[in-house]
Amino acid sequence: MPRPDLPIILTCGEPAGIGPELAPKALAAGVPFVFLGDPSHLPQGTEWQEVEDLSAPLPLPQGKLAVLRHDFPAPNLFGRPEPRNAQAVIDVIARAVDLAMSGQAAGICTLPINKEALKTGAGFPFPGHTEYLAHLAGGADVVMMLASTTVTPPCRVVPATIHIALEEVPRQLTPEVLEKAIRITHAAMRRDFGIAEPRIAVAGLNPHAGENGVMGRQEIDWMRALIADLRAEGFALSGPLPADTMFHAPARARYDAAVCAYHDQALIPIKTLDFSGGVNVTLGLPFIRTSPDHGTALDIAGRGIADADSVIAALRMAHDMANRR
Repeated sequence: MPRPDLPIILTCGEPAGIGPELAPKALAAGVPFVFLGDPSHLPQGTEWQEVEDLSAPLPLPQGKLAVLRHDFPAPNLFGRPEPRNAQAVIDVIARAVDLAMSGQAAGICTLPINKEALKTGAGFPFPGHTEYLAHLAGGADVVMMLASTTVTPPCRVVPATIHIALEEVPRQLTPEVLEKAIRITHAAMRRDFGIAEPRIAVAGLNPHAGENGVMGRQEIDWMRALIADLRAEGFALSGPLPADTMFHAPARARYDAAVCAYHDQALIPIKTLDFSGGVNVTLGLPFIRTSPDHGTALDIAGRGIADADSVIAALRMAHDMANRR
């Protein structure tokens, strides 16, 4: 179990993006964390101090960033990913996972990566952070949750399928895939969010949840039966529900998390409701992982205008999860 007195590791992400300028701003989170990356990438004037022993408290002066040093091979140019740095970005993630899994950190919070840059520079074979983290954890079954932090009732969404083309969704959304997403979400809501009897809403795949077969048959052919079977086990489930009526406030008050059929069905509502306060959480890992719900923003990198609200929320959520575990 993670020790909440240990720091969260904040991985550097793509150094040509907004990650380095978000790290010192994230001190406003008020929770112990260390930045894992190359300190030369931090904004000019950043006050930082190198740390080596994560088991000891971080007795740093207020406003000084704790840095777990990981030097990169090439200089950083904001807005232009350097191919020679791609492998170092990947290595930072792996190093953070090693530290978390060995009990030297309370969890990890990952700043955004640029998948194209990693693929071009280092042949990165994974669609994103989530899949790579699952690989590092030995092939763990995971799902991605996006959780709001500033809206009431909260919006927590889990897409059962993630980074695939829309035309692939009906083929890849199988009873096994949806059941796995529901079970992982249920367990994580209890363990990491402190909800003893989580209520989970399940979105249908088709418009109006198929409208009794008029707009698609997945809901009739297998989704209803799967949900009924899980209810018989004691799961508090509702659905399959029309996705277009699931996310206004009165609807969200009736459940604790929503499991959706595909990426945009889940992410559009939360990014509309809580764009700056949304947090990406990987459920099902043997360690805690959160991330801000935005990308590298190469177009504004280095200008000092990046909004740190999401990374602050992600660090606080990781710290809270460590306390609950």
